[in-house]
Amino acid sequence: MARLFRIPPRVLAMTIAVAAGSGFTNGGATAGTVPFLSHQALYELNLVKSRGSNAIGSARGRILYNFSGSACEGYTSEFRQVSELDSGEGKVTLSDLRSSSWEDGAGKSYRFKIDTRMNDSESAPVDGVAERVGDHITVKLKQPVAKTFQLDGKVVFPTEQIQHIIAAAREGKSVLELTVYDGSDNGEKVYNTLSVIGQPIPGDRAPASPDPSSANEAMKSMTRWPVTVSYYDRDAKSKDGEQTPVYAMSFELYENGVSRALVLDYNDFVISGAMGKFDVKDTKPCK
Repeated sequence: MARLFRIPPRVLAMTIAVAAGSGFTNGGATAGTVPFLSHQALYELNLVKSRGSNAIGSARGRILYNFSGSACEGYTSEFRQVSELDSGEGKVTLSDLRSSSWEDGAGKSYRFKIDTRMNDSESAPVDGVAERVGDHITVKLKQPVAKTFQLDGKVVFPTEQIQHIIAAAREGKSVLELTVYDGSDNGEKVYNTLSVIGQPIPGDRAPASPDPSSANEAMKSMTRWPVTVSYYDRDAKSKDGEQTPVYAMSFELYENGVSRALVLDYNDFVISGAMGKFDVKDTKPCK
């Protein structure tokens, strides 16, 4: 059976603009003074290459993403991804993933719900809330099973992750390690991440392959950085002292939080996510 590929919420946090540039409490970093953008974006997913013993013939998909909010109101995101994976010999997997989340501007609270349908078979939704209290995070799941557990307080949520990366890039750092929780999989998965940040690209340097974001007037003066983030299963045991990432993603990250030229490496195959549409939305300023 062909494997399902999808864009987890944490990846979408990299491909969107997530709020006004506000401070956040975990780690004491700040996203800076350049405001982030609320917007709607359409992404076209296509197979770049396939490799290994589980090679596939084709992959394609589309994401429609809506984001709104502010540092004072919190950040709300909704997206739907429909994708198709063909492993050859008539084995085609169709998937429909829908996700919605809300994250407090200070990274203290995170609510999420994820629904997945594959080949007309619906999986149990993931529904829960995570609250940061003192030096730990308490997660309460409603589905797929009612369960309460705790995470280390150093774990960050998706919006915090992008804020930390932008702050590190501005400081000239080339490597950043973070542990991330976004409620994906069964709602209990936590990932260790390694971000590698390249040299800044000035706003007056046009990308080789323009897209609607790079053509937007508000983006043309923005500095951006090439970033690669590798995701590791925190609970997986490494072999010979070296662990292989579950997947990695590369993109160009603008200082206002928008990312372009997304590339996802799932080890057996690589998917590109080209922005096909980009519409800026109004955001109410904090009072």
